[in-house]
This record gives sequence, structure tokens and C-alpha cells, in this order.
Amino acid sequence: LESGDFVTFTEVQGMTELNGCEPVQINVTGPYTFTINDTSGFGGYKTGGYVKQVKMPKTVAFKKMSESKLAPEFMISDFAKMDRQEQLVVGFEAVDAFAKANGGAMPMPANKEHAAQVVALAKDINTKAGNLVSELDEKLISLLASNARGDLSPMAAVLGGVVGQEVLKACSGKFMPIMQWLVYDATECLPDGDLPASEYELTGSRYDGQIAVFGKTFQAQIESLNYFLVGAGAIGCEMLKNWAMMGLGCGPKGCVHLTDMDTIEKSNLNRQFLFRTTDIQKLKSTTAAEAVTKMNKKFNVKCYQTRVGPDSEEVFDDDFFETLNGVCNALDNVQARLYMDQRCIYYQKSLLESGTLGTKGNVQVVVPNLTESYGSSRDPPEKSIPICTLKNFPNAIEHTIQWARDEFEGLFKQSPEDANAYITDPEYVAKLKKQPGTALTTMEGVRDNLSAKRPKNFDDCVVWARLKFEELYVNNIKQLLFNFPIDMITAGGTPFWSGPKRPPAVAAFDTENPLHSEFVLAASNMRAALYGIAHCRDMTTIKAALSNVMVPEFVPQRGVKIQVNEAEAAAAAAGGDVDEMVLDSIHKALPDVGSLSKLVPVEFEKDDDANFHMDFITACSNLRASNYSIATADRYQTKLIAGKIIPAIATTTAM
Repeated sequence: LESGDFVTFTEVQGMTELNGCEPVQINVTGPYTFTINDTSGFGGYKTGGYVKQVKMPKTVAFKKMSESKLAPEFMISDFAKMDRQEQLVVGFEAVDAFAKANGGAMPMPANKEHAAQVVALAKDINTKAGNLVSELDEKLISLLASNARGDLSPMAAVLGGVVGQEVLKACSGKFMPIMQWLVYDATECLPDGDLPASEYELTGSRYDGQIAVFGKTFQAQIESLNYFLVGAGAIGCEMLKNWAMMGLGCGPKGCVHLTDMDTIEKSNLNRQFLFRTTDIQKLKSTTAAEAVTKMNKKFNVKCYQTRVGPDSEEVFDDDFFETLNGVCNALDNVQARLYMDQRCIYYQKSLLESGTLGTKGNVQVVVPNLTESYGSSRDPPEKSIPICTLKNFPNAIEHTIQWARDEFEGLFKQSPEDANAYITDPEYVAKLKKQPGTALTTMEGVRDNLSAKRPKNFDDCVVWARLKFEELYVNNIKQLLFNFPIDMITAGGTPFWSGPKRPPAVAAFDTENPLHSEFVLAASNMRAALYGIAHCRDMTTIKAALSNVMVPEFVPQRGVKIQVNEAEAAAAAAGGDVDEMVLDSIHKALPDVGSLSKLVPVEFEKDDDANFHMDFITACSNLRASNYSIATADRYQTKLIAGKIIPAIATTTAM
């Protein structure tokens, strides 16, 4: 926070007038302190409270074009070229004036006469503008004139991305718009020295706009390139489109090798523009290749559905890499990026590395023996949520969503897989005894899933869901408050339930509470799916089954250890000695393996609205949040966090 920022307050005890107040301006007085306006008329502060920064609306005014041209304000895109911005504004106006005087025709490439005319026009425009620049850079203006007929797909993508971002800003009012002018140039990409006029002779081909900038020789070179594109997601789609428009790999000797083992999901469609709704569940690599060859029928692309890594080195072997001119990563994970970086170092191949995160993006060009490699520097590791926070002391919705996600994995994937392993592996129990931290809990889960709590019909699944509600949101909270009462004081003299530790409250099940009903609906149907029992969405049927559930009374137990910090959590995970007698008794009580049938473990799928996965996680998380007085999250926000969806928009990918 900085002085001048605005904040609001929640959960303040005592000085309750602050809770939900209109945003107030602050004055920062130290690293952890700030002051606000006069609070002398408020109640006396007791304890607690959360501060949230509030972004205040700001009105932005712009000059008219006629005024702005005389005194332009710039959004700087390259600090090394700050002195060229005014020069290029004058230059663009001069090129426009040339076109108007020549029936709309732009200056010809490498035409000194046309360049001289543009320079003369620029001088006149600069004089009339009151000498916007003190001395005109004639070389730069001539370069601008020579490239005026250029039409580059990557440059169009960059500028289109910028314009698209500005439209989003105008529609949403969320981000600050560009103030008046953005001048972008990449003259460092142009050929060194002057090329002969014959290089720029236009032939009426689709690549004339590119030849007008780089020449025929360059065009022939990129058409003959052999490139390896790793990934056909958002960046991969953008790269394929640009390469097809440029003609990369479109010659007789050229080829683009594309690999991606993923299939298309519904959530991909907002930014992976080569895909359509009809393509969902199809392979990304082949679908992207089909789409891009419609843009340029001469585009040579060879598709693979192979994950890059040590296991695929028989496919992408020495002969494969030796034929490549370069590699482009369009990946979504660091492990694969590092692997490809090492392969490029080994084979001395250039690497184009990039990534996006919301409105932010980065590009790294790796050239052998010239630049540092991708693996030379590392991002700091992602911060993980402490186990004790997840299990017992959540204070943010992200904590409850991750907890719900873990519950999903444990109940509907890991536990059924353990049961199946018991059925298929004769040595399962012996192996389990070597895992002291989890052996007993795992064996109890096997017993419950295969015998003690195995459902015979959907009503049994409803009973299981109701009792699971009681376990998670009633019994566990009662035990927690038994171990750490609300009025507990620590050895340091401070309340235990303070700071990040939010005191929980026990839930009371109510069939008329929509959140409670949603949990039972989702949990019972997920349970049914494990055993091949038909789904049921009829709440009347479910409520009838609920009315017959006998919920045993829970009495908190003494001696139950609850971890308060990471050290205690780590020690608990390590576990102690396995009580083999208890394990053996559970094992003996189980029916003969030959009479047991396997379960159907569930793989989390966030994009299928009919599979109850997101219904369960949303309800599970929001119930947990309600226990701890944390603001709940809607299905969309829950999906973003639980599905670990990286914010991505097509405009950022384009840039």
C-alpha cells in the first residue's frame, strides 16, 4: 500500500463502523502501519479485522488529433528509441501525404526518388508543426518510405493485439488505456546495408508485402526452413498462423514439424483460435495443422502426438535434430521447456522461447554460443499453501478450493485406486506395511470402499454423502474447537484464534439450504459413478433418502493430535510404527478377493458440466468457507483455481 490508496475493512471487532465502509484514503506511516480519517466518533477497537485495497475509478481525458500532433504524449515501447518517436510521427504523416498525392500509392521499396519526396514532405510538415523535431533524421524517414509497402503478418499480429487490448480496456474500464500515442518500430530486423533494387521486385505473390521489406533471397530462405514447433496451444496456434502467412516451410525443401499430445478442451477455445467447438476432444496437433493449411495450401507440416522427453528420443533422435534449422517452444510447463533447452544446446540449434500470463508475456531468443540458454536462469518456485493451513486453518477462498480439490482426489481417485490395487496385487498389504504414515488410513479406506460402506443402490450413495457432510463440516470442526477452544490463549499471551487463524463454526445440515443440497447431490452422484450406479438429479428422491439417514452423535476425543504448524505436519506425515495387528484384522475381515469387483476411479475434468466434478468442488469449498466465515466463490472462480487455469487472452498471445 502507498499513501493516497483507498481501502475498506471487514470483520473488525469493536470499531464496527469500519466494516463495509465506503473506501477511505490512507496515509502510510510505516512498513506495517497507516492512518485514515478521524475515527473518534466510532466505537472502541477490540481485535481482528481485514483490510482490502480498493481501486478507485479514474477519469482520463484525451486531446484531439489536431492538438496531439503538435504536442504528442507517448506510451514508450522501447526506451532505447525514445528520440525517434516524434521523428516517426512526422514520417508517417509524410508517407500519408505522399500516398494522397499519388492516388493512394505508397512509396516503392528501395526507390531513392520516392524516399527523397517523402523526406521533403516530412520537412514541410515539421516546419508547419512548429519544428516538432529540431533536426529531421533523413535516413530514418527514407527507411520508413522504403518499407511503406511492407505487409508483415507478425507485425500485424502485434499491432492487432495492441488494438484489441485497447478495445478490452474501453469495454471493461479495468486497465489504463494508452495515452495518445504508441510508436513501435523494429528497424533492427531489417537487412544490413542496401539491397539491389532487383531484390524488391514484386511478382504478385501472396508474399509481396514481405518481399518489399526483406527481399526475395530472404523469402526463399524462410520457405526452405525446417522448424520444430513444440506445442499447439495458444502460442502454438499463433505461431502456425504467422508461419503460414509468412511462407515459412512452404518451399519444396521446407517443413514444420509439430508435436502436441493433448486434446482440445472447451476452455481452450477463447484463445486457441485455430480450434472450433466441433473440434473438442480432437488432437490439437492434427486439428491445428488442418486449419492452418486451409490458410496456405503450400504450408508443409508434419504432425506428431508425442510428448517431448527422454521417452521420445527414439522419435526425435539425432537424425531428426540434425535436419532442423531451429526450434520454437509453445509449452505450458517448465520441465518440458528445460528439456528442449538442453536438446537445443546439445545439437547447437537456435530456440525461440515464449510464454504468457494474462496481459503479461515474455519472449527469449536463444542462439548457440551467443546468448544465455533458457535454463541459465530460473523463476522462483511457486508458493505452496502450508498443509496445516489447508487442513485446519484456512483464511482465504484459495485455501478452501485447494482443500476441496484434495478431497476430490482422495475420495474419487486415490481411494478407489487403492481398492483396485488391493484386488489385483497379492502383495498389496505387505507393501502397505512399509508406509507407516498412511498405512492404517489407506487400509480403512479399502475396507469401506470394498465392503463396509459399499453401496448397493443410489440411496446408499445419498447416505454416504450425508455422513460425509457431517464428518467434514460438523465433526471435524467440533474436534478442532475441542482441541483449541475459542477463548484459548497461547503461551505468549495472545489469543490462539487471531491473525490468520479464523475461528470456525459448526455447520447444521439443512435440506432446504441450497449449498447443503448441492453438496449431497454432487457427492452422492460422484460416489455412484465409482460403482457404476445410475446418476440421479431428482432432489425429491434425494430428500426422501436423506429423511431416513441416521446420523450418529459425535463426541470429541481427547488425545487427538491436530497439527498447528508445518513442523508438526511433517512429523505426522512421516508417521510412526505400523500397527500390523490392526492392519491384519482389517485384511482378514475383508471378503475374498475373487468375490470383489473393481471400482471406476475418476479423473478430474473441469470442462464437463454434466459430470458433477465442479459441482462437488464448488459446494465442498464453499461449505468449508462458510465454516470459517470466508467469502464464498462462484463456480467460475472455483473452476479457475481448482482447474489451475492460467489466465490467457488472445491479444497477449498475438503480441
